Amino acid sequence: MAEITIIGAGVAGLFAAHELSRRGARVRVLDRNGPPGPHGCSWWAGGMLAPDCEGATAEPVVTRLGREAAAAWARVTTVTHRGTLVVALHRDRSELDRFARRTEGAHRLDAEGIRALEPDLDHRDGLHFPDEAHLDPRSALADLLADLDRRDVGVERAEATPEDIAGTVIDARGMAALGLRGVRGEMVVIRSPEIALTRPVRLLHPRHPLYVVPRGDGRLMLGATQLESASCGPIHVRSLLELLSAAYALDPRLAEAELVETGADLRPAYPDNIPRVTRKGRILRLNGLFRHGFLLAPALARQAADLLLNDTKGELVHEDRG
Repeated sequence: MAEITIIGAGVAGLFAAHELSRRGARVRVLDRNGPPGPHGCSWWAGGMLAPDCEGATAEPVVTRLGREAAAAWARVTTVTHRGTLVVALHRDRSELDRFARRTEGAHRLDAEGIRALEPDLDHRDGLHFPDEAHLDPRSALADLLADLDRRDVGVERAEATPEDIAGTVIDARGMAALGLRGVRGEMVVIRSPEIALTRPVRLLHPRHPLYVVPRGDGRLMLGATQLESASCGPIHVRSLLELLSAAYALDPRLAEAELVETGADLRPAYPDNIPRVTRKGRILRLNGLFRHGFLLAPALARQAADLLLNDTKGELVHEDRG
């Protein structure tokens, strides 16, 4: 039976542990901060499993592999299958037309069709991507930990590098690894007494695009900025204003919402924004999930497991011969 040590208990490391252990490998997980929490960028994710929408700006491989995500996550956590609704202000209808041309799988909706899906929204037209889904990232991480616990895999609080450990090692440390750039993302959680949503809603805007993800109990997650930055501090005033202004544009009633939480972190990314499984000897590096952590972690984990257990190379696998 294979024995593998994983360094990093973010979404990449934990899903790799899940995939390997369910396929019979013996797995150990180390993280200098212990189990997932506010110290990791996975904690601040939106949780949208939206491969078709991401196709508007991402490479085709993101859409193709992202279509695995909902079924893979459903093995361990609750996944809500209600699709994604995309809308635009009347003055920005050209943005909606452009988004439709760049994506597949959408149904065009008029005002009546939008109200049938989300009675609290009043927009003239939009796009519905019915095959997409979403989850609560923090619940999903907790459920991953519970799944691993049932397989006798825990998260050990330990400072380690791949070179410190004998045997096969997976390095999933995110920004602690080398060769990555940081892309800062910021989010806000509000509680709205007047507007209930049942699926993610994206507002297209030429300067301040917004997504809104329902989190239950009247809470809505607003995200997300995308800034090329190595700064990992609290949310910036400008970003907060942009997110809240875009939410107000989506529906003015959100001005009455309660501000519950703000957060920010750095997304680790390669220059092409596509994640990689990089093998160098006995060490595999799983990284570069960019803004697609929950969407692409299952595919990244599957290809890592295929490489380690079957010596099968998927399209995300790279060999480091340096």
